[in-house]
Amino acid sequence: MKAVDYSPNPQRPQLARAIRRLERDVLRMGALVEQSFRLSHQALFTRNLTAAEELPGLDKRIDRFYRQIESDCTAIMTLQAPTAQDLRCLSAFMQLVRDLERIGDYAEDLAEIAVKIFPYPPHTCLPDIEAMSLHAQAMLATSLKALGDFDEAGGRRLKHLDDTVDDAYDHVYQTLAQQRDVPGVVEPIILLALAIRCLERMADHATNIGQRVAYIVTGQRS
Repeated sequence: MKAVDYSPNPQRPQLARAIRRLERDVLRMGALVEQSFRLSHQALFTRNLTAAEELPGLDKRIDRFYRQIESDCTAIMTLQAPTAQDLRCLSAFMQLVRDLERIGDYAEDLAEIAVKIFPYPPHTCLPDIEAMSLHAQAMLATSLKALGDFDEAGGRRLKHLDDTVDDAYDHVYQTLAQQRDVPGVVEPIILLALAIRCLERMADHATNIGQRVAYIVTGQRS
């Protein structure tokens, strides 16, 4: 339950409408990023290379949203003299769309890894990596829900959820690093190490989004 709420200044209806439009655009961008994450998951864990082929086009749409939202935030700051609270919201939007854009980039990286690893048989640690991916996706969904609700508690909860991904990363990394007598080439192990690094960073960016939501509501950085 939210202890504090945020809403644009009702005394400035034009500014309030502009910020609400921005919020909707950020959430639309977030939905595209969620889609890209799901597709990268399918590519890597169900070996669906058709899903991997969709990522570049989707990433271009995400990048367009990113540039447009940054431009709109800058225009509002420059032309509409927002209040301190609204300015806080706009600056947080500019930061969190960067987090979303980076998650989209990592999703594209995961799809490229899926293509490269496709010829090799599935590694025994894939189920652990898949669980890591599902948890990171859930974190992204939680961060976007916190944004849609301006939910401070939901935003701060991401920091604790991130511990699960960090622990999974450490476990899988040690499994890969300590593997001995590897038959054939080591490329699949290297690719899986890159994959878990992407997932760990995606979870970090989802955590950042949650922290930025809390900042919008409270004005306090954790």
